[in-house]
Amino acid sequence: MGMATSQLRLMYLNAYRLDLEYKIQLITEAKMNLAKTCTDLINVGTDLDADDPMVKKLEARKERLNIMEKKLDMQLQEYKDKLKMIDTEFDSCDQLLQKNIERSFKY
Repeated sequence: MGMATSQLRLMYLNAYRLDLEYKIQLITEAKMNLAKTCTDLINVGTDLDADDPMVKKLEARKERLNIMEKKLDMQLQEYKDKLKMIDTEFDSCDQLLQKNIERSFKY
């Protein structure tokens, strides 16, 4: 029974790991899009006069994008930390399964 439970646990951990890796990929893609948007805002703002109200709106949008990027960084770090924990748990569970196999099939 221990082997079946260990195998199910490994399957669950692997699925969770894949889910976290996918989320990390999405966040990385979102950060790249944010960086492109910030660059576009900077390029648009260079044509305008510094006193123009549109420049202030662009600066406010740029600041909001920077805040969003910081939030994405925090979420990305959280997912990376969870991924490390999952990898550690996966290795532990895999070792336990190997020990169960050795014990079960030892003559």
